[in-house]
Amino acid sequence: MEITAVESFPIEIPLAEPVSFSNRTIRYRDHAITRVRTESGLEGVGYSLGYEGAELIADAVESMLAPTVTGEDPRDTTRLWHEMYEGNVQIGRTGLFLRAISTVDIALWDLKAKAADQPLHKLLGGYAEAVPAYASGGYYREEKGHDGLRSEIERYLEAGHDVVKMKVGRRPVHEEVDRVAAVRETIGPDRTLLLDANGVWSSAPEAIRACRAFEPYDPYFIEEPVLIDRVETMSQVNEALEYPVATGELEGTRHNFASLYDAGAASVLQPDATVCGGITEWLRIADHAAAYDVPIAPHYNWNLHASLLGAIENGLWVEYFYRDMDVKVFDDVVTDPLSPNGEGRIELPDTPGHGVELDGNALREFRV
Repeated sequence: MEITAVESFPIEIPLAEPVSFSNRTIRYRDHAITRVRTESGLEGVGYSLGYEGAELIADAVESMLAPTVTGEDPRDTTRLWHEMYEGNVQIGRTGLFLRAISTVDIALWDLKAKAADQPLHKLLGGYAEAVPAYASGGYYREEKGHDGLRSEIERYLEAGHDVVKMKVGRRPVHEEVDRVAAVRETIGPDRTLLLDANGVWSSAPEAIRACRAFEPYDPYFIEEPVLIDRVETMSQVNEALEYPVATGELEGTRHNFASLYDAGAASVLQPDATVCGGITEWLRIADHAAAYDVPIAPHYNWNLHASLLGAIENGLWVEYFYRDMDVKVFDDVVTDPLSPNGEGRIELPDTPGHGVELDGNALREFRV
């Protein structure tokens, strides 16, 4: 089997209205889409969220990575990952370039599973046929208020979820405490509450003060209380709280995740295969974490991450966003998107490949 063509391009899907988290407002979602084709007619698909940089990711794929993999066997995922990463290490250790590598690697694994005529989670070991999903939301919108927040959370409970996540950190601490209290009251004492601050607090004392104010409402974890680069600060927060810190959605390779854990910066890790270097590197991160009984709760991209979580033994939850909440909208270009059943679990696809087939008409509509 031989790779004959690599194509990458950006798409932009507009939101119906702007949505905010602690330190940013989003008006559209852009993704870089990568297709890898072989002489046999098989095609693999990869993608990554762009945060307004999808065009740069796509350019990096076509200009820097396509020459590396064209003519190669797509089943050689370990070797090709090494060549893409080591061959560009001076400019591509993390960030935008690593997202470009991620899209190619995901497409290679899609091809690899299709060539083996197996669903990805089976090819990787087949630990589970369905995985638990938490409902992610609680974003900020104009005039949403506590009533709107409660209604949103009630919608998740009615869908069968026992675990929900909400954003915190955009407003003063006393107002955030009121929001957290409202959600805890809505879900009751026996369901699981997760918090996400998107790195908003600038110091350990500031983050610890805010996070301790949430302790009476029994959160399971606080995600990114400070920027991920401030590893020592994150460690101080993790040490000071009665509940753990989770992080990793913006982090790079296994080496970065090992450093995070070794420094005590996080007790739950959240690698994103579209960010950290693809499926090849995601599996290395998960396996390293398993050696220390560290749970994995990947960020976003449930259509892909459900299959990855279904292949490992230390998986915790998949993050899921309901489309009618108009926050994550990638399902608009997915032919048959995954969704939780009435018990808050996502059943894994049984078709060859990673199962994320994209709608050609939708891609053309949103292509930049």
